[in-house]
Amino acid sequence: MLFDLDDTLLDRDNAVDKLFFIMLDKCYEDIDDSIKREMLQGFKEQDKRSYGQKDKTKVLEAFFDVYPPKYRIPHNDILAFWNNHFPYCFSVNQDRINIVNEIKSQVKVAIITNGTVHRQKAKIRSTNLHHYFDTIIISDEVGLSKPDKRIFELALNKLNVQPEDTLFVGDDLERDIGGCQNANIKGVWFNPLRIKNDTEIKPFAEIDSFDRLLSYYT
Repeated sequence: MLFDLDDTLLDRDNAVDKLFFIMLDKCYEDIDDSIKREMLQGFKEQDKRSYGQKDKTKVLEAFFDVYPPKYRIPHNDILAFWNNHFPYCFSVNQDRINIVNEIKSQVKVAIITNGTVHRQKAKIRSTNLHHYFDTIIISDEVGLSKPDKRIFELALNKLNVQPEDTLFVGDDLERDIGGCQNANIKGVWFNPLRIKNDTEIKPFAEIDSFDRLLSYYT
């Protein structure tokens, strides 16, 4: 079984919240709680627009333009700030790890994630996820990214498994589900917020909780 990382194994949304409060402490003073909530929403909107981009400088630059800080992180230092803090804002849900371990007792498991080597490896190390998976493939490291079917085929080759015997679990319909289906892998859409599927992509299955994966392999 193959897994996406952000918003599947790890709660990226919660990590963005944590990064926001680190940035708030560093750059602002005496902000009312009501304004903080507005600023957090604005920060998350800027991040969402640039999700998947290697250079996160545009996120903070755009945010600072809307909410001028007391201390503005210099343009050339923003990426370092992001890389030094964001990977360590992630925490792993132990229930999900327990489920991965149950599945691993039956089949091989791997991660396929888009992103930079530095950022993704830091997330994986800080949450100890590298202990649980047979292989981990990072797009920036292999020169391929989802939804390119070749990154999924690379995982199949590394695990020495066939596509018809494999499931991919991810939250993004286009990159994860559409991509894996192009490689003839069945896609399981992890959709805990129960978002409506308005695309042409039809997942093999849709789940809103991780424990439902156990029905496939145990």
